[in-house]
Amino acid sequence: MSNSNFDQNREQTPDSDDSVVRPVADPSSKLVSLGQYPFWQGVAPAVGVGFLVGLALLLITNLQLAIAGGIGLTVISLSFIHPYLALWLLVIYMPFSGTVTYWLGGGNIVFQAAKDALAIPAMISIFWRLTKQEQPLIIPRALKKPLIIMLSLVFLTLLTINLPLNFADTNPPGRNFLLMGVLGLKILLGYLPLITCTYYMLQTKRDFWRFTRLHVVLAVICCSLGLVQYAMLATGLCQGTDHLLGDALFQATVDAKCFVGGALLYTPSHNAIHLPGTFVSPWQWTWFLIANTFLMLASALADPSPKWRSISFLAMALILISTIISGQSIALLLTPFIVILILAITGLSSKPRRSVLLFLGLLLITGISFILFPNFIRGRIDAAINWWQASPPISFITNQLQIVSQDKTLLGHGLGRATNSTRIFGETRLIEAYYPKLLYEIGILGVAAFLGLVTVITVVTFRVWRSLTQKRWQCYAACFWLFILLISYQSYYYPLDVVPIAIYYWMIIGATLRLPILEQEDIRESTSEV
Repeated sequence: MSNSNFDQNREQTPDSDDSVVRPVADPSSKLVSLGQYPFWQGVAPAVGVGFLVGLALLLITNLQLAIAGGIGLTVISLSFIHPYLALWLLVIYMPFSGTVTYWLGGGNIVFQAAKDALAIPAMISIFWRLTKQEQPLIIPRALKKPLIIMLSLVFLTLLTINLPLNFADTNPPGRNFLLMGVLGLKILLGYLPLITCTYYMLQTKRDFWRFTRLHVVLAVICCSLGLVQYAMLATGLCQGTDHLLGDALFQATVDAKCFVGGALLYTPSHNAIHLPGTFVSPWQWTWFLIANTFLMLASALADPSPKWRSISFLAMALILISTIISGQSIALLLTPFIVILILAITGLSSKPRRSVLLFLGLLLITGISFILFPNFIRGRIDAAINWWQASPPISFITNQLQIVSQDKTLLGHGLGRATNSTRIFGETRLIEAYYPKLLYEIGILGVAAFLGLVTVITVVTFRVWRSLTQKRWQCYAACFWLFILLISYQSYYYPLDVVPIAIYYWMIIGATLRLPILEQEDIRESTSEV
């Protein structure tokens, strides 16, 4: 795309105190929608190289690693050649990654990193092509300064804390604090480029409907598989953990995996149930259900197709049922609150009749569930109440913060040193609240910078919501912004460190920033029809 063409294909849209250049899709660009990909381009050499690498690995390792290596290299190559297609596949693969890892990969770390084989080459390819086309790389523009500050402080921690620790005399054998820091940096900010990638991926309304409806389909499939998982445990087809002794009765384990997903806890005799659904762990399943509450309500309220609104309502009902049977107290407490909050906001501002009908429908389903399964639902509610009384989230976070504050520093104790995923490079400290974890790793200055970064994101996406004029887009923006607000400032557990939130958060930010252009497309089409 030449400079002159780019100048003719852009528009100014305010999304912060200053304006940001919002590019309009060039129909000749092969970056844009899924239907424009010459898919077979580059497939043959990528598959050929992957086959040769897999064959070489077979000669020096085992069959499982050979297959993983060959397929992995093929996926990386194709992700770079077809980056936007790779992002669509990432959205599809992610909810099933736990099932693939433990049922096909035997828990191998190569399968756990499969999402990065789709995401990282795609992000690199997209930024490289955007640079060639002279398109903005940082969207919104207001994100540039806080991002530079954040990256500067993080790299300062990496170079002045992690690097010296790596060469210290007291460093035990087998530890690598530098690699721990690099992996910690990737976990902290590695998926942030998905904001820009998703912004350009959703070029048209058709792409946006594909994006939201794909999430609806995935929610229906995953929740249905989760229901089958619970049924198999309840009927004895899977043994669960009720036959174990001592502390094992209350610990999720991969050995008890059932039908889909990974580690689970199923000890109904002690009212202890934590199911993983299709994910590796129950916590990931919890945040999948919470995130999809926002997405399903948005589609149920604002999708232009009555058929898809009905399917979205079904998906929302399945999420509520899955929330009850999963045994995750935080989801059971948050999901009804999210539903009421979203329906209240959208009902007051954009979709009053539809919000009321949706609320009544969900209330009817909940009432029928209480009538049919009173003892079971009461048990889940009692478990949630007991969990809250035993360890109230606010008190828990405060306690974690007090522990970390005893040895807080300006630059922290090193990136990745309290992140579970970096355990392969050495022992990590267990801190189970997000901002206390960040305070330990990157210090007071790093936490302040991160708060500044997410605050800019929250403010900019709020302004996007308030700038929209059509009710449909207002509804999507409201649901997306509430999700962004929740994830930006919540500190209980660390959902931003793991899938699905580590992916969903950044992609939904990009989708939200795209809404003004999609609304303009909608207005132009409506005007031309008149």
